Amino acid sequence: MLLSNLELRSRVLRAVRDFFYARDFWEVETPARIPAPALETHIDAPPSGRAWLRASPELHMKRLLADGCERLFQIGPCFRSGECGRRHNPEFTLLEWYRTGACYTDILRDTEALLAHVAQTVTGQTSLTYCGAPVDLSRPWHCHTVREAFLKWAGWDPVENWDPDRFDFDMTQKVEPALPRDRPCVLTDYPAPAASLARLKRHDPRVAERWEVYAGGLELANAYSELCDPAAQRARFLEAAGERRALGKEVYPLDEPFLAALESGMPPCGGIALGIDRLAMLVCDAADIADVRPFCQRPGGLW
Repeated sequence: MLLSNLELRSRVLRAVRDFFYARDFWEVETPARIPAPALETHIDAPPSGRAWLRASPELHMKRLLADGCERLFQIGPCFRSGECGRRHNPEFTLLEWYRTGACYTDILRDTEALLAHVAQTVTGQTSLTYCGAPVDLSRPWHCHTVREAFLKWAGWDPVENWDPDRFDFDMTQKVEPALPRDRPCVLTDYPAPAASLARLKRHDPRVAERWEVYAGGLELANAYSELCDPAAQRARFLEAAGERRALGKEVYPLDEPFLAALESGMPPCGGIALGIDRLAMLVCDAADIADVRPFCQRPGGLW
């Protein structure tokens, strides 16, 4: 890793914090070692004794929303088993923010402003070069529904004909490589089975209020209008538990304090998880996550 990239990463972190402080967000810290990871079919949290290392701070941050916090963000380490490569590390740095009275479109406006602010602050302009191609982070961004993107580049409709294995394969092999790269590209309105913590659309419950954004081919962030219904969330966790059991994966206990927080009345809110390492890669024009983290794991266990 180049020291110049470490310095740029530091400036990215400062710009991110300045952005949220200027908008009256509270910075919070929640536990990295937790008794109950969120039950999602394909996200595996590393064990830590009788607990687990968090894959995300999401559930604890939502408990703070239920306690009365209105705007909060967190930057900190997260962990996922089995993720190691040029764009993945078992330990990575995640930025998450949530605000009440917001939906996923409000969070998209936040994200557009944040990325432009970071680029302008760190590089002096909103246009960057990533892997030899220009990327303009200013608005307007490209936006496609998942249905539109799959019909255009994969030839089928995942809302009408949900197939999880085909969806995952075609997303990585057909849709993501075809996304435009001159500006960030947003994929929005995911099929409901692909959004376990998101609110469903009222006019079409087959679709969830979820989006992901890509910049220069890098997946940067995943956002929701958050699900606040405790019965629906419990049912989704139990469904994911059954799917994990069928796949031979470890089944985590239900996070009952989080579900109790939903019962107490978590207000309508929107939230997002954005990869700081990926953002640093974009700003540093780095193709490998090891170029923007001082210490990075490699296959075989080397650091």
